[in-house]
Amino acid sequence: MKSFLLALQFLTIIPVRIDRPAAKEFGRAIACFPIVGLLLGSVLVAANHLLLLARLDPLASNAILIVLLVVLTGGLHLDGLSDTADALFSGKDRARMLEIMRDPHVGAMGVLAIVSVLMLKVSFLSAVSTPFKDASLVLMCVVSRWSMVLSMFVFPYARTEGKAKVFIDEVDKIKFLAATIIALTIVLSVAKVTGLAVFAIAALFTCVAGLRIKIKIGGITGDTIGAVSELTEVMILLNIIILERIFI
Repeated sequence: MKSFLLALQFLTIIPVRIDRPAAKEFGRAIACFPIVGLLLGSVLVAANHLLLLARLDPLASNAILIVLLVVLTGGLHLDGLSDTADALFSGKDRARMLEIMRDPHVGAMGVLAIVSVLMLKVSFLSAVSTPFKDASLVLMCVVSRWSMVLSMFVFPYARTEGKAKVFIDEVDKIKFLAATIIALTIVLSVAKVTGLAVFAIAALFTCVAGLRIKIKIGGITGDTIGAVSELTEVMILLNIIILERIFI
């Protein structure tokens, strides 16, 4: 339970406070990332049904759902996306890009990245069919949180210290396997073969994005983990739309 609460503290604004957790707790918390995703997805599903009862315009409802997700996560991953975009598109050397990620100011590329991702999420969610919308919300939240674990397991940390380092130092094959089994169980439960296809595509996207980032700055950071998670959510919704039109 303590590991789950630590994951909840790290990934959401839910008022949980674990003081001075042991290093092993961070490793166990990693396996709980998909469970936190399931919790977030469940909240969105509940909100979606309330919005349906309110007979709100579909576009407005979808915008509310995406904003709700931003609120629940404290905008943490969007902040990472903004910092990553500012750094990677700066044209600077590796050391300077890492400095830019820690700059509290938001540049033009960061703003464009945030606006683009939010617009794409609302648009793609609006294109998902009503019968598959609940499953899409759960898949988006669960698989994107699992993609964080995948990034931490596959790629090295680009800094010598940082908030995400303690998680990366503790991730190993057992923790990664546990997170993967949990995520796959949820994915297969809510979307069966379609969910499995979305999971595989998200894994591929995460690895490709992580590799590109590693080439740029020598590894990943907390900001890039959040950025890849945000982009993975977009990719998941896009692929659901495509798969729906082909197979469903």
